[in-house]
Amino acid sequence: MAATREIPRLQKSFREEVIPKVLKEFGLKNANQVPKVAKVIVSTGVGKRLENQKLKPEHREAVIDTYRKITGQNPIMIKAKKAVSNFKVREGSPSAFMVTLRRDRMWGFLDRLINLAIPRIKDFRGVSDKSFDRGGSWAMGLTEQAVWPEINMANVNFSHGMHVNIVFENSDPKMSRFVLAELGMPFVRPEENSKKA
Repeated sequence: MAATREIPRLQKSFREEVIPKVLKEFGLKNANQVPKVAKVIVSTGVGKRLENQKLKPEHREAVIDTYRKITGQNPIMIKAKKAVSNFKVREGSPSAFMVTLRRDRMWGFLDRLINLAIPRIKDFRGVSDKSFDRGGSWAMGLTEQAVWPEINMANVNFSHGMHVNIVFENSDPKMSRFVLAELGMPFVRPEENSKKA
């Protein structure tokens, strides 16, 4: 008899608590109209770390090790499609490392991002809600991998940041923000946004 799959905590919260709230808040008629988190893309640019068009082995291994620990997947290396002389980048040179997360790994990563990594950001006052695109997908940046409890910086000789892009389907900025806030994403309060403006 096959073992029953345990639903990730954040996904269970989305199904049982967030969907009913979205239906009510936006006057939707059925759950198929609710925005869905399709995938999470995590990436780290390494173009500026190139020396003589080569990436140092210790830099490469540090990024790969970080991604294995925080996502459970090996990243793929993206190579530059075009040469950019101003940045001394040649076509085919390493440009970035990237992981695309879906299903259980995506939900597990989001849970740890919201509840473990983001609160560990130094002088944290909330994440910006200004970086939604028209389709409702949202992006944020982390300046270093030290915010992840899985990473022991005492054993790391190369500090690097990463971009996190949460891709939504069937959404817009307003609905995506509502969904993420209900999942626990600590957005900057509206009054604090108005002070910055």
